[in-house]
Amino acid sequence: MDEVFGLFPTPFLRAPGTLSASLVQGLVRHFTVMPRDLNKASDQLSHTALLGPDDSPLLVEAATVITPKIVDMGALMFGERLEWSIKEMWVNVLEPGGQQAMHNHANSFISGVVYLTDTHEASQTVFLRSAGGSDFVFKNEHANVTSTPFNGDRWISPKPAPGDVVLFPSYLLHAVPPNQGERRITMAFNAIPSGLDSWGYSVKFG
Repeated sequence: MDEVFGLFPTPFLRAPGTLSASLVQGLVRHFTVMPRDLNKASDQLSHTALLGPDDSPLLVEAATVITPKIVDMGALMFGERLEWSIKEMWVNVLEPGGQQAMHNHANSFISGVVYLTDTHEASQTVFLRSAGGSDFVFKNEHANVTSTPFNGDRWISPKPAPGDVVLFPSYLLHAVPPNQGERRITMAFNAIPSGLDSWGYSVKFG
């Protein structure tokens, strides 16, 4: 019998209901009234400043339940259950019609999104294949092509519910299409391990 193997797949961890309803409601109440800066590409998208534990005990509570998921993700990426810490968090408020341009996250290894409100099905986070790499230059694209994980350029993450968390490698490109629903609030974060060791050549992160 023929077999197909997905060689060197990219991990994407989805953790439904990680944050309790009461914690989600508290975060929404707290951060929707905080000052925010408009996104450079969309006036309907705004972000808080980078947040730390001192900004709210709610962040400490959120980090406490998210960090074990990051450890699980790190074990998939690096083959070892390392000590991880969330280095920065921020809240995104996407108004109807707003969108988030394609981007990735620098200076981190694992990035994540916490969904704090309902998300319209047309405005779910989209992940995109990086340009270049080792793919063939010539492609087969037309109306009759079936998209698969091996030939697709984009993947739409499952419809989230408030309290869901997703984790992905920080280099992975992602975007949010124009918001066709109500105000969409998410909390994003970046995480780093305490260090990495490559046969004695070790690097520590602080």
